[in-house]
Amino acid sequence: MEYILKRFKHNNLFIIMFLITFLIISIVSITIIWTTVRMAEEFFFEKFSISNAKIMNQVKDNLESFNYSIVLASNNLLQNGTVREVLSEDGSNMEKMDAYYMLSQQMKRIQPYLVSHNVSVIASGKNGLVFATDRSYWPISDEELKVSNLTKQTLNQPKKLMYHYDHQERENANTGDERFIVASRGLMERGSGNVYGAMYFAVKESDFRYKAYNNYTSPGNDVYIVDKDGIIVSSSRTDLIGKEEKGLLNFAKDIKSTPNDYVVGNFLGKEHIILAEYLPYFDMYMFNVIDKETAIGDLIDKRKIAIISLIIVMAAMLVVFLATRRVTNSLSRLVKQIENASKTDFHQYVSVTGTYETRQIGNAFNSMLDELQEYVDQLVKSQKQQRNAELAALQQQINPHFLYNTLTSIKFMVQQGEKAEIEATINALISLLQNTIGNVSETITVEQEINNLKNYVLINQKRYGDRIKVNYFVSPDCLNYEIPKLILQPFMENSFFHGFNHKPEGTINVLIWQDGESLVCEVADNGDGMEVAADTKLPPKRRKQQLFSGIGVKNVHERIQLIYGSQYGVSISSEVGEGTKVHITLPIKQD
Repeated sequence: MEYILKRFKHNNLFIIMFLITFLIISIVSITIIWTTVRMAEEFFFEKFSISNAKIMNQVKDNLESFNYSIVLASNNLLQNGTVREVLSEDGSNMEKMDAYYMLSQQMKRIQPYLVSHNVSVIASGKNGLVFATDRSYWPISDEELKVSNLTKQTLNQPKKLMYHYDHQERENANTGDERFIVASRGLMERGSGNVYGAMYFAVKESDFRYKAYNNYTSPGNDVYIVDKDGIIVSSSRTDLIGKEEKGLLNFAKDIKSTPNDYVVGNFLGKEHIILAEYLPYFDMYMFNVIDKETAIGDLIDKRKIAIISLIIVMAAMLVVFLATRRVTNSLSRLVKQIENASKTDFHQYVSVTGTYETRQIGNAFNSMLDELQEYVDQLVKSQKQQRNAELAALQQQINPHFLYNTLTSIKFMVQQGEKAEIEATINALISLLQNTIGNVSETITVEQEINNLKNYVLINQKRYGDRIKVNYFVSPDCLNYEIPKLILQPFMENSFFHGFNHKPEGTINVLIWQDGESLVCEVADNGDGMEVAADTKLPPKRRKQQLFSGIGVKNVHERIQLIYGSQYGVSISSEVGEGTKVHITLPIKQD
């Protein structure tokens, strides 16, 4: 992987240009394919919906023919005085026998209207007399009919011819759980409005389907008759008859709001082309639902289109690859040579080849090298001298405020008469000044640095109290190792004055030990803590100026790396509310 990354390191421009071109070609190809397929599908849907609309009109004509037959038969019964007289008047058993005979004769008169349909007719009167032309066809008992919902609905609106879906499992019936479509209408006197009974025209759903639309359906091309409640009354999909599918009613609403006579939607988990027609005489909807996949079939071979498009895209990308590679090769070589120029101290000129633009860049770069070589040498030398002088000056610097505050504390102790405290503080200050100002050496031993820390801590505890305890854990074999002067003091100062702003007290631990070929120093406190980024060795924001010396936290890290190299230095870990740990790694130097 590393070899591959290194190989393509100088070909970023080529890779970017190639990827952008590939992306653009792919997007354009996909967009064209998608648009073409969609336009073809929409064109097919439009033509297909026109042909299916004609079929739906034929189905609609069949349904209207059926409804017309029912209307004629119901009007005949409604206008028949004999039927009204038989169903509205009470009589003896003998009279009832005569009534049955008279009803059978009247029923024969309406048979011509229903001859093309297998329909069972039932007439029910308010006197309790019920007559059926064929009990075995629609095997509903008189009691069931009397308490059924279709009877209640019929008597509530006796003037209206209503269609109902009836499906009941009845015992001792040859038809079993056969489904029926029942047309009903109230028997009512026109003058008085008196309702004297009801008439029912029942047809098996299978017969209804066969006569109306069975010849116009096929697998994937189905017809559904759905009532206002979303119940499928009749369908070529017999497994769905009687089930509620309100989604079809939603499709009917969508079709009304679109300029097309169809919609394409998800039905039963698949995409379908859906046409809808309202049947006012049935007060139901008729749907023609065509499986999109079945309808389109092999009309649009998407797989073949995808393969051809892929071949075209691959051929185009090959041309783009070769052309882009040829254009960017000279620039990549120039970038590689420019990148390596610093490794040869800017003494290696780049070759001037390739396109006009790369040749001009090469000439300009070679001219720049001539002027840059001498300047770089002088600048590096000047920066090193300046940095060394800066570090030397900082090591000798004592913050005046530290001296003012210390002397003020001593004055206060004199006023209080604390002789022992005064003597200890003055001795600590003298020792601290001797080791910082008096000692011009850049390095001191670990033992001397610890003594400086103890003196510094003593002075601060005399000034601010001993709410912060300091412990020292130094391995005895490390006492004579040399370390840079004042390397631990800035972190001790940081903990003292910034680590316990919220906590009333705490502890600072100083630990020094040997780890292999390295000397490890740690300054750890259990104070407030702070947020430190995971990828940095220093705090997220700069602290205030040090109160004792001018050598700050960041400067310590830079001093170590300048003296010993980049493998050594300072790392800081901290957690808010838990404390901060400073980890310093140094090489072992014996005194």
